[in-house]
Amino acid sequence: MFESKLLDRFTRVHPAVPVIIYLPAIVGLGVLGLTGDGLWDALGLFLLGYAFWTLTEYWLHRIVFHFEPEDGIGARLHWMIHGVHHDHPQDPMRLVMPPSASIPLALLFLGAFWLVPVLGSEHAPAFGAGFLAGYLIYDMIHYHVHHHVPKTRMGKRLRELHMRHHFQDDERGFGISAPYWDRVFGTLPQKRAR
Repeated sequence: MFESKLLDRFTRVHPAVPVIIYLPAIVGLGVLGLTGDGLWDALGLFLLGYAFWTLTEYWLHRIVFHFEPEDGIGARLHWMIHGVHHDHPQDPMRLVMPPSASIPLALLFLGAFWLVPVLGSEHAPAFGAGFLAGYLIYDMIHYHVHHHVPKTRMGKRLRELHMRHHFQDDERGFGISAPYWDRVFGTLPQKRAR
């Protein structure tokens, strides 16, 4: 991607890296949430955080990752962030977001959760744990549908929808781990007529 091997190295990520980074953060935030909210409230906040992630995943993919400037630095940035994945969808080292991008984004979201009055410092940890768990699930599903042949009905369906996004119509199929948002927003990939 870059003439510099050092810069190129920062765009390649082994799929285990998000697990190594985010699983301890999810556990830590979850423990804070349990301590502050108790089991049932923390579980509810965790599930709300997860649901919020799925909606964030859909809109980030649809609006940010598929906004394609015509030229200049914007076009180059788009290609580095998401275009390279569409050009090389089977490259196993370009399927998860590099930590240099995902960590600042995660910190921005977590900071925003702390600032939202209804969450605040009391409820933000459990909500944030659910949000980050959603991100990690998304990353693992995305890797799985590209590099494995799913055995379950749900896995096969997720793979089919995502491959339609890549190879049939990239203006549909933005919810990789949560395709129900594509149904809600009218962007569910369609089978081609024979």
